[in-house]
Amino acid sequence: MTERETRTQWFTEARFGMFIHWGLYAIPGRGEWYMSEAKIPAEQYERYTQEFTTKAYDPRDWARRAKRAGMQYVVLTAKHHDGFCLFDSKLTDYKSTNAPCGRDLVREFVDAVRAEGLRVGLYYSLIDWHHPDYPKYKDINHPMRENPMYLNEKIDFDRYLTYMHGQIEELVTNYGKIDILWFDYAYDELRGEAWRATELVRMVRRHQPDVIIDNRLETSGEGFGSLVTEQPAYYSGDFVSPEQILPPEGIRNVCGERVPWELCTTMNNNWGYNPYDTDYKPAAMLIRKLVECVSKGGNMILNVGPDANGRFNLESCRLLDDIGAWLAVNGESIYGCGSADVPKPDWGWYTKKDGRIYAHILENPIGPLALTGLDAKRVGAVRRLADGSEVLRGESWITNAYENLAFVTLGTIPHFTYMLPDPTDTVLEIEYKDACL
Repeated sequence: MTERETRTQWFTEARFGMFIHWGLYAIPGRGEWYMSEAKIPAEQYERYTQEFTTKAYDPRDWARRAKRAGMQYVVLTAKHHDGFCLFDSKLTDYKSTNAPCGRDLVREFVDAVRAEGLRVGLYYSLIDWHHPDYPKYKDINHPMRENPMYLNEKIDFDRYLTYMHGQIEELVTNYGKIDILWFDYAYDELRGEAWRATELVRMVRRHQPDVIIDNRLETSGEGFGSLVTEQPAYYSGDFVSPEQILPPEGIRNVCGERVPWELCTTMNNNWGYNPYDTDYKPAAMLIRKLVECVSKGGNMILNVGPDANGRFNLESCRLLDDIGAWLAVNGESIYGCGSADVPKPDWGWYTKKDGRIYAHILENPIGPLALTGLDAKRVGAVRRLADGSEVLRGESWITNAYENLAFVTLGTIPHFTYMLPDPTDTVLEIEYKDACL
């Protein structure tokens, strides 16, 4: 096993995590990019600091909700693009300990998540719209990108990088063991060594040798980076992080080997809190997409954007509870599972763990269910995962033309049609004999 495989083993078994985007941007409630989209100068945006009371912030409640939802790890935005820090950085006054809340929010978060037995992750934005030495004019993201006042501004970008590295070192030395570092993100000319990436990762690994790192020191949510090439860069990261899109066939390197990856996605359309965004994805959809991720060898990290006071809104809580209820019954088909490496059936997906294949049935069959893609001679006992009840074989006179396929019936009479017990995803546990037997 390679060092990367050793580091990521727990991650590829966990399969499901929670992302939390929270900061000053929760106050205007227009999403985490509000400062950039509205082109707000740093000195004007700073006023939100005085409104950041976080009076309802209870990270233990967050962690408990994540755990009930079946999530295995939680990642918090320690600093987003606006530059405001949720931790007590010694390198800036622009931080939560100087806001009315007066709290090291990261400290409370990591303690709460650990107390619930979950893995801890911290997000840190490489971008900083508040720091005076970050590029402004003509930068594609900066709020002042079109302001001619900054046309000839002289900045010391290396000074910014020293600041950035220093803050990351604070995060990996002051808060105990960190399981995930989620960097965000590289773009245009700011990729790889433009961030002094080798130096950065060496420093991180010196303090946290087991931490896993995403691939965004050299790319963003639309790219894979050198992690999928024959010679990954030292700073290539441990997993690919597709954003708001589920890879059609999973992710492999140029040698055809599976690479760890994680779909990062939102419940609605915003990462940060936006009370006007009510386009929440149904729980059934999110469950099915989690299954699809696992069937393709990937993870899903699902985002919650707490409000300015630190609360999860009602719809987010409902979705978490619904997903958790399904996983409480069917989690065996998710945790520790991966691709079955057989063709996808038209009625759903397969996942696999050890000598078992899990059939995730999303579409009701007419008559018996054909276990397409599986070797009929290797199919053993079949049970409903939800209750352990036996599922009968479905071969009969109507299947005689398909002698190489295994069939099961969801009732007792093979040629009858029975409705799915769980319309979201009915899971069958299939004993699948070793190929050499």
